[in-house]
Amino acid sequence: MFLSISSLFNDGGQGFMFPLLLILILVLVLIVKGFLKNGNIVKTISLISSISLFALVWGFLGHIIGMIGAFDSIEAIGSVSPAIMSAGIKVSLIVPVFGSFIFLVARLGIIFLTWFRTA
Repeated sequence: MFLSISSLFNDGGQGFMFPLLLILILVLVLIVKGFLKNGNIVKTISLISSISLFALVWGFLGHIIGMIGAFDSIEAIGSVSPAIMSAGIKVSLIVPVFGSFIFLVARLGIIFLTWFRTA
């Protein structure tokens, strides 16, 4: 299991996957902080919301840049087999899937914080 996750991390491109991993850690820390501290919960929820939206957009930016690079390579080579094309599309979708996962985790955290911490 760990090998496949690290393989996906490398396949997605470290320039996009590493910042997303840091964003996931930040979101989780903010969710835990929201549950443990009696501070300004509205500010924490707003920050989680903004960061999660950034993760989603960052993931789709990685997808678009990856697809532009793939199409540049196809243009330079000429004809490409469908197997190579589908493998390239699969790799380009790793980053937006991870960004969407972070977005969903953050949204679930916001739901729980809103449910349990606000009255």
